Amino acid sequence: MNTLDWSTNELAITGLLLFFAIAFLQSGIDKCLDFKGNLAWLKGHFKDSPLASMVPLLLAVLTLTELVAGLFSAVGAVSELFLDLEGWSYWAGLFNILALLMLFFGQRLAKDYEGAKTIAIYMVPAILLLYILP
Repeated sequence: MNTLDWSTNELAITGLLLFFAIAFLQSGIDKCLDFKGNLAWLKGHFKDSPLASMVPLLLAVLTLTELVAGLFSAVGAVSELFLDLEGWSYWAGLFNILALLMLFFGQRLAKDYEGAKTIAIYMVPAILLLYILP
């Protein structure tokens, strides 16, 4: 790919990747910087759900998944525009969807239907990203 000849598709993919890089890196870094605060809030959020006893483990898994999704998205965005490295955008898309499904599942089990609705909105661009990838 010539870096001066970006297609509309490459720019759309890059925009979606940057969207998820920002969302997941911010969320994952926040969870790392305030793990105890997030854990305390989530323990209360899930106290009446089947996940109550697993919150610390699930928070660690979610944090790692979000960081991977965000990192892959950032590398994928740079790759789309400048490097033409195969696979980063695809793997970013898969990890984005995985992270969103984890969040959606948790919100549904916690009976936080408004929160689940918000996660569902994020799923639209995540699926679109995989759909428009070459």
